[in-house]
Amino acid sequence: MPVWGVAGPVTTAIALAAMVAGVALGLQAARPWWRLGGSLLGLAGLVLLLSRGAGALLVDAGDLARVSPAAGFWCLLLVFMMLMADALSALRPGPRLRLGLLALFLVGLAALLASGALSELSIMQEYRGRVAGFRTAAARHVALALGSLAAAAAIGFPLGILCHRRARLRSLAIPVLSFLQTIPSLAMFGIMIPVLAWVAATVPGAQEIGIAGIGFAPAFLALLLYSLLPVVANTVAGLDAAPPAAVEAARGMGMTDRQRLWSIELPLALPVILAGLRIVLVQNVGLAVIAGLIGGGGFGTFVFQGLNQTATDLILLGALPTVVLALVSAILMDILVDFARRTPKRESA
Repeated sequence: MPVWGVAGPVTTAIALAAMVAGVALGLQAARPWWRLGGSLLGLAGLVLLLSRGAGALLVDAGDLARVSPAAGFWCLLLVFMMLMADALSALRPGPRLRLGLLALFLVGLAALLASGALSELSIMQEYRGRVAGFRTAAARHVALALGSLAAAAAIGFPLGILCHRRARLRSLAIPVLSFLQTIPSLAMFGIMIPVLAWVAATVPGAQEIGIAGIGFAPAFLALLLYSLLPVVANTVAGLDAAPPAAVEAARGMGMTDRQRLWSIELPLALPVILAGLRIVLVQNVGLAVIAGLIGGGGFGTFVFQGLNQTATDLILLGALPTVVLALVSAILMDILVDFARRTPKRESA
């Protein structure tokens, strides 16, 4: 069915005009603000066409009818999102402006979902049937990603400092952690199952604290092992990059090793360390999807349920929040890295 026969000629004309204007503005290479406005205009036209078209298709269609975006929608969405990303890259906003833009994006997305404009889409119908399960999965996904990040930081920071000071330890630790990174994610999660099942069966009190062959524990441990290399390697790289003149000046002032570490070396290494944490967080948000395969929960639960049922909308219910969570995590960590880079300059000035 042609698009004008679904959404009506007036709505179709308005939406197409918005998208064409958005593309035209997006091609203004010398005006990044115009490109940003064009991408937003194109997205608005796309959402208008999608919402009106979905509502029209479901009129008198029955309770079991479903409407899903086709390939054309996803291609146009990708085009306008790339235009937006290119415009923001050209504008080079500072960390505070980026934080404000991120907040506006999240508020706008929440308002769009709460308005009911997309309520007729099949993915939203899947969500309405699984509200409680979605919230539980979201909490578990965040707990896996952030919990493994915190544990990796608690282990990786001291290990990175020791590797920086002891070359022999570095030559042993980095290759071992690099080897762990080469293990495929499915294999790593599978290896954890018999190991933790044995621990739960033989160690007193292990089951009482939640250790089992399947569930949260093996997923958490696998993510922790994957997280150690970026944390340790970036800690070592950041400490190695500290200017020797600054370290020697601190030594000449009579500072102890601990004082030099906390007052000079770590503040200078903080941007590199935070960059490692950014890698870990984004990586863990994506890898936590596989936890659904071993009963670990998270958005992967919906992804694998959808794969088993050949239900694309159920797959998207798990995949799209994961993508949004990864993007938000990356942007927030980039902002923290920028703030950390500016702080030493301000202190030195």
